[in-house]
This record gives sequence, C-alpha cells and structure tokens, in this order.
Amino acid sequence: MDTIESTDLNEGAELYEHHRFIVDMGQQILRIDKFLFNKLVNISRTKVQNAAQAGNILVNDNPVKPNYKIKPGDIISIVLPHPPHEFELIPENIPINIIYEDDDLIIVNKEAGMVVHPGHGNYTGTLVNALTYYLKDLPLFQSGEIRPGLVHRIDKDTSGILVIAKTDFALNHLAKQFFDRTTHRSYLALVWGNFDTPEGIIEGNIGRDPKNRLKMHVFPDGEEGKNAITHYKVIEPLGYVNLIECQLETGRTHQIRVHMAHIGHPIFNDERYGGDKIIKGTTFTKYRQFIQNCFQVMPRHALHAKSLGFKHPRTGKIMQFESELPQDMQSVIDKWHKYIHGRELE
Repeated sequence: MDTIESTDLNEGAELYEHHRFIVDMGQQILRIDKFLFNKLVNISRTKVQNAAQAGNILVNDNPVKPNYKIKPGDIISIVLPHPPHEFELIPENIPINIIYEDDDLIIVNKEAGMVVHPGHGNYTGTLVNALTYYLKDLPLFQSGEIRPGLVHRIDKDTSGILVIAKTDFALNHLAKQFFDRTTHRSYLALVWGNFDTPEGIIEGNIGRDPKNRLKMHVFPDGEEGKNAITHYKVIEPLGYVNLIECQLETGRTHQIRVHMAHIGHPIFNDERYGGDKIIKGTTFTKYRQFIQNCFQVMPRHALHAKSLGFKHPRTGKIMQFESELPQDMQSVIDKWHKYIHGRELE
C-alpha cells in the first residue's frame, strides 16, 4: 500500500491532506472509518467520522460518509483541520498580556498580529506556544494537545479579550457556556458606510466560501453552513465610516467580518472581505491619501474584542472583563474625527 505523507491542500485554510492510500487488491470490504482508524496513528475513530461528515474524506476524489465500504483499488485521502501530531508544540517564553488569573482560568488581552493557536505556517510564536510555557506545570498544558485550554478564539489581526481554561473541569464548564450561548461577547468595529437604522440584527448561515477556501460565505437561505446571528449598534457616525458595537449570539469563523461585508458594510481595511479599498467617500486625491494614511497607521482590519462575560466555572460568580481600544485603532478613529472637523470648517 502506498502512503503519501501530509501535503498542504490549501494555503492558510487550515485544511491539510495528511495521508493518501491506495487500497490493496486483497483488502476485504470494510467501513472506511474503521479502515482509517486502523491505519492512522494518534487519531480517534470519532475524529475520522467527524472528518467524513464534514466531507473531508475522499474516495477517488469524491467525499464519502463514514459507512462507505472500501473496495480494492480505491484511492483514499483524508483531510483534517490540523495535523494530529505531526509537529511538536514548543513552549515559548513570549510575553502575554494577562489581565486576570486564578486557579481555574486566565483572561488575556491579545495583541493584533498574534496567532491564537498553531496551524499551517504558524507553528511557533502563537498564544498557545506562550501559554504552554507559562503553564508548563499544569497537566492540561502537558497533554500535547494543539489547543489546550481554548474554548474560543479570535483572528490573528483581531485584538482583544480571550478566556483560557487552566483545568479540564474549567475547560468543559466554559465550553458548555459557549455552546449554550450564555456568554456575553462584545466587539467594536470600524465599518464602511452609513446605516439606515442605528441598530439591527444580521442572521445568515456561515460556511466555507465555495469559490475561495480562504474565505467564509453567508448562505442567507440556510441551505449550507451553520446558523450565525450578529447584533450591531452604531456607536458613532464618522462621515463615510461608522464605529459600531457587535454582540454575538454564535461564534462562527470570521462571523462579524463576513456578516458586515454581506450587508454592504465591510470592516475598514479588511483585505479578505473587501474593506481595504475606498467603499464610500469622494474621488478627491486628498481623500484617497487620507484613507491610505489610515491604512498605514492600522495595517489590519479594524476589529477589537472589547468585552467578555461568563459564569466562573467553580464559584458560579458572573465575571465581566473589558479591554480598551488598542492604539492603532484609536489613532484611526482620531484621524476620522479630525477629517470630519476639517470638512465642517470648509
């Protein structure tokens, strides 16, 4: 049987082809989940079944379900969210902005630019690498798991609040709160364009974009993807952009970014979802230069995880944490203040 070691399937999409098998001509007919469980190391049958349900197990280039019966000559490839144990999680002494810590959890104010957990192209320098060093004496961070203690995450270029569990008990308790949608999460975002109403709700299933695996896509009719609900409220109109607050009922990948782009208000300087060009405003050269200056001051999308509320896993006490806007995002808002004031004086 031929086995081809893991190769990148899609740059940056957190999907990889780990193994490729050509089934022996003498192989007995067998369920594919059992076959792969027997062939692959460091992977549970449940993970194999989940991969199949997600369409990430292919036979002769076609996705199959876990109960597919393999046949001699079949070409099988399995695609997983991350390599099971193909790299070692290296503890790294990287500074972490911890704003609260007790025996059960840590609250981190993550800087923009830091990846939360290891993945393709980011095996070191992540928040998890830093936490694995800082918490190296705790069993949860000695397990070898790629995402120890994580119950949620924010994008690399999003700044703000994250909670990390320090024990299995806290991890399971917090995970259930996120699953049950009893946590409170608030974000601040600078978005293009003015709104017809000062607040609203965006509801639309979110799934992988069928035309670009690096992006997410809104499926408004619910035929694909997972249910996603975002509440937004205008905090301050700033001419051709608005500072808004978003509250999440669900926590889908890129949820705020893709939802705001879907309703025609992409996040300012969000390259992936079209906010890195002039969406609203004038055609004057001076205005174009002003926007470019803003992009240079904040070379990332203008999204910040402002607050997080939840019930403490051990004490039951309601915990609420806030994070101030980072300097780059505040500087851009200040620039818009001056720009608007300058127009009013003209």
